[in-house]
Amino acid sequence: MTPRIQMDHGAGGRASQELVARTFMPALENPILSELNDSALLELQGLSLAMSTDSYVVDPIFFPGGDIGSLAVHGTVNDLAMRGAQPLFLSVGFILEEGLELADLERLVDSMASAAREAGVQVVAADTKVVERGKADRIFINTAGVGAIPPGVKVAGQNGRAGDIVLMNGPMGDHGVAVLSKREGLSFQTEIRSDSASLNGLVNEMLEASQEIHVLRDPTRGGVATALNEVAQQSGVGIQLDEVRLPIRPGVSAACELLGLDPLYVANEGKLLALVAPEEAELVLDAMRQHPLGRESCIIGEVVSEHPGRVILKTEIGGSRIVDMLSGEQLPRIC
Repeated sequence: MTPRIQMDHGAGGRASQELVARTFMPALENPILSELNDSALLELQGLSLAMSTDSYVVDPIFFPGGDIGSLAVHGTVNDLAMRGAQPLFLSVGFILEEGLELADLERLVDSMASAAREAGVQVVAADTKVVERGKADRIFINTAGVGAIPPGVKVAGQNGRAGDIVLMNGPMGDHGVAVLSKREGLSFQTEIRSDSASLNGLVNEMLEASQEIHVLRDPTRGGVATALNEVAQQSGVGIQLDEVRLPIRPGVSAACELLGLDPLYVANEGKLLALVAPEEAELVLDAMRQHPLGRESCIIGEVVSEHPGRVILKTEIGGSRIVDMLSGEQLPRIC
């Protein structure tokens, strides 16, 4: 740990974990918070509720395939869905910088409203603050969400078991590369668009197909590698990925090679990882492929009892290497 906050403390990787463990958990720790899942499980008068909060500082605020408004809805809805919850209500807080164009604000609010309607959630509380010019970067958005967990659904990061099959609903890295290309003014032969989307509809289809979905995780900051490392540590299991099976679009692969990025660590905003009991994996995979956001779903690996807490990649040439948690900040201000 350094004596001052640095950009990689917000990257969702090793530095973020250290900051949480050293600074936040000792002061705020309780049994609910200590689970460290995408959303908290709240038991209230016989109801199982999920609650999540998040803040969005993406730069630029408009990017191919989305904007900070729709992203704020998608991200919070997805955190609830990763607990198997049906998202119901959102709160929104806007931090506006003096000088923000009113037309841009109206466009973002319209985008947020459209995303909320598509996800079937209501914005039921909101707040606005304005800071002086130069004290923010046009607009920051904070959200909180509440959803209901259906009876019998037991999805959590600590539920992974040896033998589980790891599924993903499509190619990785689209969001991070789309935002970076817009930020840096890069152009490619094929436009790369963010995958930002609400995944609760897809998750509903998966849960209707099987109750043997043990873990759901959306690989946002830190990408697939960091998300699976978190699950491996929470569940005390090893995860083995198959490099040949990892889904990535040719354009994203080429862009990552050009920019020196590893797609496994690039952020996603419309992708999920699922750990499913082996006897139910094909059933869940079929259900995923019937949904518009899951047509490219595939198996990318399996859960093993060896090397608990670690993720290993079986390479295309037959070797293997450790896939560690993100260290440093590959892509700042990505969500």
